[in-house]
Amino acid sequence: MIRRPRLARLLPLLLLLPLAPSCGGDPGPRARPQPATLAPPPRAIPRAAIPRIPPPAVVAESAIVVDYVTGRVLYARNADLPRPVASTQKIVTALTVLDAGHLDRTVVIEASDADCEPTKLGLKPGERYTRRQLLKAMMVKSGNDVARALARDVGGTQEHFAALMNYKARRLGMRQSHFANPHGLPDPAQLSTARDIAIAARNAYRSPIIRAFAATREYPFQYSSGRTRRLENTNKLLERVPYCDGMKTGTTNASGRCLVATGSLNGRSAIVVVLKSTSRAVWDDAETLLRWALESPADT
Repeated sequence: MIRRPRLARLLPLLLLLPLAPSCGGDPGPRARPQPATLAPPPRAIPRAAIPRIPPPAVVAESAIVVDYVTGRVLYARNADLPRPVASTQKIVTALTVLDAGHLDRTVVIEASDADCEPTKLGLKPGERYTRRQLLKAMMVKSGNDVARALARDVGGTQEHFAALMNYKARRLGMRQSHFANPHGLPDPAQLSTARDIAIAARNAYRSPIIRAFAATREYPFQYSSGRTRRLENTNKLLERVPYCDGMKTGTTNASGRCLVATGSLNGRSAIVVVLKSTSRAVWDDAETLLRWALESPADT
């Protein structure tokens, strides 16, 4: 008897398999291929509102106005000229402290913290405060001893903290800045620009903590002894402009009068930096630029 190859015997059965129902019954209609999911359209990038009127004249030798949302420069005068910026660089100090975190950590004051010129809060060796208390006091009253205490606690030494500030500045894109101390007192190696300080201020404005501290008009600072001192914000624009909400003053003989002013009005926010102004003009310089940026009719 001739035996057919095994495959030949199975071939008729294999041909019938597509016609047999599955073990689960009628499989029903075959699934239709789904159309490819379309990516959502990209979000529109907001454009800065440009005032229709020319900017006001200012006394400050360097100045810049930046739209907070977009970072677009609305006005600039000698914005890239390196110069001393006094205590406005405490904005970078604050950002560096925030990077270290642990704001409720206790800081024990040491005698070396007072090795600086006024303005001081008069902190005494052995007193204990939190980083949060000191950071707020620094942004409101600009105490140099407070800045040194924070720098020592975070960096170990003043020099190492300055290195952390410079690292932070480079990460933010501050191309023409170099810092040698946390408070802004003159140092030959220490310079920045209006543009760079605006970059730091724009990043600080994103921080709810710094933003709240900078907008504080009065701060009842309690010393370790229990004594309370009412600290008034050095930024007079908080009183002069209803929508002003920060940010930092600064003054030395080398820097002149300096001010970083921030504000938000009708859905728009702006950052103003004025450097090397005068005692009489610094407030008018910053106020007129802030009002020009936020109150003037604008095209988007």
